[in-house]
Amino acid sequence: MADPTDRPSSPASPAARRTRVVLAEAARSGTGPSRTRTELAQQTRVGEALVRGLVRAQLALALRLSLVVLIGLGGLPLLFAVAPAVGRARLLGIPLPWLLLGVVSFPFLVAVGWAYVHLAERNEQDFTDLVERPER
Repeated sequence: MADPTDRPSSPASPAARRTRVVLAEAARSGTGPSRTRTELAQQTRVGEALVRGLVRAQLALALRLSLVVLIGLGGLPLLFAVAPAVGRARLLGIPLPWLLLGVVSFPFLVAVGWAYVHLAERNEQDFTDLVERPER
């Protein structure tokens, strides 16, 4: 015989409450891998296009900063040829071309190198943000 205490739970009890699970919400919650990361891992056309975009951005950055160095340091001999008075100038008894090419060029190159690293890391962070953003 059934025990009278084994009654079904009343609708107000916590055991009888139903939990509604909507698959679209579960998929959107980010528990699974994102589609973009899957595209990268499987090396599909979309993944290749994303990586190609990153490589293109890094190459463009390198070329722009190489142009800055070329103009900055390569332009000095041109300046000395066009304006010979600048090439003959002396500062503290040292010829100006020696100071510019032998002393000032090193901090300039360090600054360009720092800018390259900073901007390249920003490109990579933008790429990571693109890959890890939630799907819509």
